[in-house]
Amino acid sequence: MWTDNNSIYQIYPLGLCGAPYENDGLLEHRILKVIDWIPHLKRLGIGAVLFNPVFESDKHGYDTRDLRVIDRRLGTNEDFSDVCRAFHEAGIKVILDGVFNHTGRGFWAFRHVLEHRQNSPYHNWFHINFDSDDAYGDGLWYEGWENCYDLVKLNLQNEEVISYLLDCVSFWRSEFSIDGLRLDAAYCLDREFIKRLRASTRGQNDDFLLLGEKIGGNYNDICGPDMCQSATNYDCYKGLYSAFNSMNLFEIIHSVLRQQGIYQNIYMYNFLDNHDVSRIASTVNRKEHLPLLYAMLFTIPGLPSVYYGSEWAAEGVKKFGDHELRPFFDHPQWNQLTDLIAVLTRIRAASPALRHGSFRTLLLTNRQCIYEREGEGDRLIICINADDAAYHADFNARSGCGQDLLHQTNIDFGGGLELPAYSAMVIRPEHV
Repeated sequence: MWTDNNSIYQIYPLGLCGAPYENDGLLEHRILKVIDWIPHLKRLGIGAVLFNPVFESDKHGYDTRDLRVIDRRLGTNEDFSDVCRAFHEAGIKVILDGVFNHTGRGFWAFRHVLEHRQNSPYHNWFHINFDSDDAYGDGLWYEGWENCYDLVKLNLQNEEVISYLLDCVSFWRSEFSIDGLRLDAAYCLDREFIKRLRASTRGQNDDFLLLGEKIGGNYNDICGPDMCQSATNYDCYKGLYSAFNSMNLFEIIHSVLRQQGIYQNIYMYNFLDNHDVSRIASTVNRKEHLPLLYAMLFTIPGLPSVYYGSEWAAEGVKKFGDHELRPFFDHPQWNQLTDLIAVLTRIRAASPALRHGSFRTLLLTNRQCIYEREGEGDRLIICINADDAAYHADFNARSGCGQDLLHQTNIDFGGGLELPAYSAMVIRPEHV
């Protein structure tokens, strides 16, 4: 079950593998490089890898040319089959980025329309007006994604388009044995298409993950028994970094509690950063808060995700361009932060309470929070002190002692608990 999965590691392959930004038409076998990262992911305790776009595209991967061919800047279908096989043999699941809302201008069907216009059998695959013109002087107008005309919006009410996309997913499952999909711009997708996709994938494997990208609003719009099982939790993403930067932990706790009341059967996809936003190491005001943020990421309800490079506190700022967020790394690095994340993944893997349990606040101030996760005979108490001074916490632990799993130290709850400055604890209380 995906709810038992330990954590997801997100990779933007065109960046990590050092591909040129524009498709230069040259075949390179860069994607094989990620096989060398498997020992790093195993050491981190990662359960699945999410590959952002890998299919042939004009530039950045979301402007697709062909959904059945691996981008030549990365390699061949055979190369990617080898990559997926290596990850599966290491016990790591594979998730692909499904870009179904739009294509690039170089997409084979759109190129056919530009050449043959109304005579093309594919002109109804898009939202096209032949009585107008676009900024490229094509002699026709088409709908672009959020007015970005490098991205040509597909007509997801066209049965031929739906069949093509569902066939592509079946091909990916056959060719690469993928275990799930991130649905890019899922908030834009026709809801009936999402249902068709869920029904198709469920028919082959009920445990196949559909993770929908949604920036804000109600995640129930794209999630449910017949749609996505998970959604990108931008609500808690903002709550996490903002709570620490403003020294107001009420913000993130409020977000978690509010979601508990609204989303009953959605296993949220939690993250501190990704390929679209500034790196958390560049966003957080105090570097001392980075370990605390990861401690919360791995202990609040949902499925935690780590963006490649951020586990060793790589930096990158959105305003300087997407290339800053999607860099080339020759090899992975390891430091105290990766040490911490590796411990957190193992704590979570061994704790039913963290994967499935309830969430309850035991103490909350602007700079400190203590919460409890409990379920399936397991209980953990998570303590966070974001202040630069120690804090004495009095709360009902329902136990006299326990063990801090992060630091392998014994804890005595008698007389309260001393929280060191800038500290996180994950305590397993002794049963009473």
